[in-house]
Amino acid sequence: MSTRYGEIVKAGLWDQNVVLTQMLALCPAMAVTTSGTNGLGMGLATTAVLVLSNMAVSSIRKLLSPQVRIPVFVVIIASLVTLVDMTMRAYLHDLHKVLGLFIALIVVNCAILGRAESFAARSAILPSAVDGLAMGLGFTGALTAIGLVREFLGAGTLFAQASSLLGPGFAFLELTLPGVGGALLVILPPGGFAVLGFMLAGKRLLENRRSDAPTPTVATDSPPVTA
Repeated sequence: MSTRYGEIVKAGLWDQNVVLTQMLALCPAMAVTTSGTNGLGMGLATTAVLVLSNMAVSSIRKLLSPQVRIPVFVVIIASLVTLVDMTMRAYLHDLHKVLGLFIALIVVNCAILGRAESFAARSAILPSAVDGLAMGLGFTGALTAIGLVREFLGAGTLFAQASSLLGPGFAFLELTLPGVGGALLVILPPGGFAVLGFMLAGKRLLENRRSDAPTPTVATDSPPVTA
């Protein structure tokens, strides 16, 4: 069982990463990742919806007929997104103002409905929760990485305004790097696509090198068998 959970986590973080492998949710990935803080906030909001929607779908999967499952999944996801949107508006109002419409657009994130249909509708609650968490963290990691690169090259900062957008507990993340930044193009939409392209190329390069690595052979002390 532990091996299965390990495979689920590995798939969500790397093998089936929402952005870097499946190429889904590129709209928020490009629009909100002008800073690492925005990417982290958007990723965590999406992760919450993924975990809760997977658990909800898994818990009622045996009660749904095939004809109505997709509309029911959409209603569940839309309800959870509304709850997340209202929670962020109440407790993370500054971040909510920055992310704006993209919080509501989590409803149409193909990755969330895709995981509900392909995994949660066929699995128990605990594996579904782990799948949602792994997929969400993989998505969060990709958005945060893109945002950090764009912020570093464009403004010379890392996690700017983290304390005001995410709360005082995130103040330790804020860094200012003198003499770095100034590449305004990286902050603009073309820069986002360029950063994503380099990250995709890097991921493919790592995977190719790993697949091309020689498989170690295990030596044995047994003498060869002769006819």
